[in-house]
Amino acid sequence: MAIPVILFGTTITFLIIRLGPIDPAAAILGPQQAGSQEYYRIREQLGLDEPLWSQYVDFMWEMLTLQLGRSWVVSSGTTVNDLVAIYAPRTMWLGFWAVLIAIFVGIPLGFYAGLHPNTPSDYLASFGGIVWRAMPNFWLAVIMVTLLSQSQRFLGFNYEAVVVPTKIVTPPNLNFFRDPLQFVTRPGETWPELVGAIKQIAPAAIVLGSASMGNEMRIGRTAVLETINSPYVETARAKGVSRRVLVWKHVFRNALIPLVPIITGEAFLLIGGSVLVEVVFAINGLGYLFYQAALQGDLPLVAALMYIFIVLLVATNILQDFLYTVIDPRVGYERS
Repeated sequence: MAIPVILFGTTITFLIIRLGPIDPAAAILGPQQAGSQEYYRIREQLGLDEPLWSQYVDFMWEMLTLQLGRSWVVSSGTTVNDLVAIYAPRTMWLGFWAVLIAIFVGIPLGFYAGLHPNTPSDYLASFGGIVWRAMPNFWLAVIMVTLLSQSQRFLGFNYEAVVVPTKIVTPPNLNFFRDPLQFVTRPGETWPELVGAIKQIAPAAIVLGSASMGNEMRIGRTAVLETINSPYVETARAKGVSRRVLVWKHVFRNALIPLVPIITGEAFLLIGGSVLVEVVFAINGLGYLFYQAALQGDLPLVAALMYIFIVLLVATNILQDFLYTVIDPRVGYERS
C-alpha cells in the first residue's frame, strides 16, 4: 500500500496547490503586477497556461523522479535539493535529541510508575506526565527562551556562558559533521563544537519532545499495568520466576507492543520538526522553510517538502511494521 498512499498524497498536494487561492505568478512579481505583460510571460514560462492534466503529469513525474525543481520566492533560482540539504540537518539534529528525550525519559518513567502503582512516585510521575502533555509547545518555547536568555537574573548563572559559549536563539553549528575523521585528528577543536551544538539544541529538543514524553509515559504506565496483571505473568510468578526476569522478559517486552505505533508516529512528527519551535528558537530547519514557503506562496518548495514529508511518513509506518516482528514473535510476514 505504500505506493498508492504516496501517489494519493502527492495528488492531493497537487490539487491543493494548483486549485488553491495562491497565484504563483503574482507571488513572484507581486500582486500589483497581476495582469501585466510580464505576469503572463511568467505564467507561460511556468507552464501554468497548459491544461490541468498536463500540469499534473509533469508534476507527478518530477516528484517521483526526485526532480524537485527550483524555489520561486524564498530563494529564487536555488534548487529545492540544495535548500533541503541546507535546512534538513538542523531539523534532523533537533528531531534526534527530541526523540531521545521522549524515549529515554518518558518510557522509563511510565514503566516505573506502572511497576509501582498507587504510590507517591506513581502519582508524581503521572502528574508530571499530564502537565508536560498539556503544555503547548509554543507557550513552553517562549517561556524557555525568556528564562534561559535571562538565566543570570532568574537562576543565578549565565546559560550562554556555561561549558561552551553559545547563543540560545540561533541555528546550531553542524559543520563538524562534514568530516567525521576530524573527531580523531582534531579532537580539541571538534569536541567543543559538538558539545556546543548539543547545548544549543537542548532547550528546543526539550520543548519539542515534552508532549511526546508525557504521552509515552502515560501509555507506558497503562501498558505495564495491563501486562503485569495478565494470566501468563501470574503463571510465571507462581512458578517462582524472579521479579527481575519477570519484568525484563515478560512485562517490559510485551508492554512495548502498544508503544510501537506511538513512538514511530511521534518520531516522524519530531523529525519533521515543529514550525513554531523552529521559529521561536530560530533553528531554521525544514519546518521553518515550509512555513516561509507557504507564507510567501513558493509553490514548488511547498510541494517538494510535502512530498518529502509524505515519503517519510510512509517509511515510518513500514519501519513500524518491522518493529512489530522484532518485539512480538507472534507477528510475522507470510508470502502468498
